[in-house]
Amino acid sequence: MPEDKEGRIVDARMKLRQRFQQRMQKTPSAADARPQGSGPANRHGMPKLPVGQTVTRGWPVLDLGRMPDVPLSKWELVVDGAVEEPVRLAWKDFIALPQTKDVSDFHCVTTWSKLDVPWEGVQLSTVLALARPLPEATHVTTHGYDGYTTNLPLEEALKDDVLLVHTAEGQPLPVEHGGPVRVITPQLYAWKGAKWVRRIEVLTHDRLGFWELRGYSNTAHPWRDDRYS
Repeated sequence: MPEDKEGRIVDARMKLRQRFQQRMQKTPSAADARPQGSGPANRHGMPKLPVGQTVTRGWPVLDLGRMPDVPLSKWELVVDGAVEEPVRLAWKDFIALPQTKDVSDFHCVTTWSKLDVPWEGVQLSTVLALARPLPEATHVTTHGYDGYTTNLPLEEALKDDVLLVHTAEGQPLPVEHGGPVRVITPQLYAWKGAKWVRRIEVLTHDRLGFWELRGYSNTAHPWRDDRYS
């Protein structure tokens, strides 16, 4: 990607994040003085494990029973809704965006955590910045190719470690874990990151997703044992 184009994308992302900076700093994972958990301190000053979690060295597979296998030639990502300029990205467009490598933890509400996972992908804030959310935008709903949905307030969606990942542990993201691209939300329980993501819908209000409608927490903060509504 030419440096001037990448610079414009990064600048747009930073301006979008600045709109939500104060709200981001007040989220529990960033502001909790006494998080629930145990073990030596890990990222964000938190204990290594949220309360009720155990470490797994594997990676259990959980889904709705539908596992779409989307070839890269047909995969696309749409960003629309309350935005100034809807975006439609083919695989080549997505891979051409600024890429990010990060290491973070993956906390599943079913009580297991996978620690120190190396990821590679695109920051969710980057694709949102391309679409330019309207001033009144407050939330996003992510949609998967399997019909799954989940919701995030923009102050969570815009955090630097929230990624659209295509690579995990140095390998292309396996289809059973949401490949070719899924969302990860390291500061929230993992159901807040849709597998097989195909659409990011920007909203001016909150709208519950698949599990939120079925009794899971709408906020999903692991460090508060925030599992169910």
